Amino acid sequence: MRSAAPPYTRIDVEPGLRKIILFEILFPMVLLIVGIAMGFLQVLFRAGIIRSQSFLGIEYYQGLTLHGAINAVVFTTFFAVAFGHALIRFYLGKPLFLGWSWTSLILMTTGTLMAALPMLTGHASVLYTFYPPLKAHPAFYVGLVLLVIGSWIAFFSWIPLYREWRREFPDTKVPLGVIGIFATFIVWFIATVPVAIEIIALLIPWSFGWTATVNVPLARMLFWFFGHPLVYFWLLPAYVMFYTMLPKLSGGKLYSDFAGRFTFLWLVAFSAPIGIHHQYMEPAISTTWKAVHALFTLLVAIPSLVTAFTLAASMEHGARKNGGAGLFGWWRKLPYLDTDRWMFGYLFAGLVLFIPGGITGIINASYNLDTVVHNTSWMPAHFHQTVAGPVFLAFIGGSLMLLTMLTGREVAFKRINVWIPYIWALGILVFSTGLFRGGVLGEPRRTNLGLSYANPSSPLYRADWEFSRVVGAIGGTIMAIAMLLYFIVFFGTLLKKKTSSPSLEFPVSEPYHDEDVASVQNFRPWLVAAVILLIVAYTMPFVELAKGRYEGAPPYDPGSPVAQVR
Repeated sequence: MRSAAPPYTRIDVEPGLRKIILFEILFPMVLLIVGIAMGFLQVLFRAGIIRSQSFLGIEYYQGLTLHGAINAVVFTTFFAVAFGHALIRFYLGKPLFLGWSWTSLILMTTGTLMAALPMLTGHASVLYTFYPPLKAHPAFYVGLVLLVIGSWIAFFSWIPLYREWRREFPDTKVPLGVIGIFATFIVWFIATVPVAIEIIALLIPWSFGWTATVNVPLARMLFWFFGHPLVYFWLLPAYVMFYTMLPKLSGGKLYSDFAGRFTFLWLVAFSAPIGIHHQYMEPAISTTWKAVHALFTLLVAIPSLVTAFTLAASMEHGARKNGGAGLFGWWRKLPYLDTDRWMFGYLFAGLVLFIPGGITGIINASYNLDTVVHNTSWMPAHFHQTVAGPVFLAFIGGSLMLLTMLTGREVAFKRINVWIPYIWALGILVFSTGLFRGGVLGEPRRTNLGLSYANPSSPLYRADWEFSRVVGAIGGTIMAIAMLLYFIVFFGTLLKKKTSSPSLEFPVSEPYHDEDVASVQNFRPWLVAAVILLIVAYTMPFVELAKGRYEGAPPYDPGSPVAQVR
């Protein structure tokens, strides 16, 4: 019988680590202002409100690349590393190796700045998917590699601390938050190896002109080998907050400790062998392996269902402790607008958004249904409900929480702050409603509708997409307002006077059911399962690509003068 983890108390943070984590929060937050602005411009372009080829010097696909790369890659990676540093220091109680942490930070920052230059100058308008034959400047690809390597170094620096803690407490359960953050970075490592191969072996030589063409089907398979587990790299830190903080913030306990560990470890095994469900329309891949990936994709719905039940039960426990009664009456006792437990709103609103996001994900996993919505505006609607919902709200809430802890400052504009997640959630729901409807009607994704389909004078004009575009623009505007308020709160907090000494003190949920299940106490069997599943899922598709004869694609630079004319 393993004993439960000891109670966790306030941890004073070393000045060096405090500086590292604060930089990893503040640097991407400044970039996020650009990312959010570019997202707002997208809905204005697509709605036809902006009909010029560019706005304020930003071309449509350039803005789309900045929006995707900053919001989905840079901001998320920096926050995951910062959150990981804080969790490891808090739960294991051991000082981090600051030399490794500084090296990680320098590489990540250098890589981000290197990739930013070609994006800002219009020489990397390839979207965050960087699909060939779209070609970016080599600095874009090299910068991404440095960002990934920097994040690896942070992860590797935590492993000796984890092993040391296990030796000191062999009969104690590893803290649930530590299981969650290690699962996050194991998924990240599995995901980034294939995309590193794509970038280093295929895209960098091609972008330098050392090779004349690139194998497009191979590059795309390597990308989606990375692309879908990337979603769980985003989602897992939010799950860590859901399981370790939300029950406590609700005033209760985590209904099942086993459910949290099972969820994290299940995703270690099943997050990666599912990438081909993004390639149902790819002729280079046989239907057999598309069917295998479809099956595995449906299996990743299991931890989502477990999470929904466990967290609902946990919140109900807290609400009933606070006087809630009746079948549904207890919902009134949750701290929706409590300014002292403001983090509850960021997590709860994201959890609500994840319900329709998860349901539409099951639709995307189905081959027959996906053929209807593939490459339509349905996909960004789903993507925003899942990633811009629970992930983004947890990350911006977590950034604000870490800022208050590590600066000793209280949240500014508390009354405004508690409304932000609900305003954002409203914006997401309106925005996605428009895009879902447009997707069913065949409205394309990524395309600048304002120059063609949204222009009544164009022969390509589609009147039946008008309502969808207007609703999408309204939702995008609400989201922009929510983020404007958030930036006011975040930077207002940064400018307030200190009221306490910097420290780490997370709200830690106690388990209501503290099950002792051996299968979720060790990473090893789940790592073995992950390797076996990857071999099963990807060996034959790569063999098929190796046997096929595909004509290589020459580079197409969307930032070149010729491309602009086209």
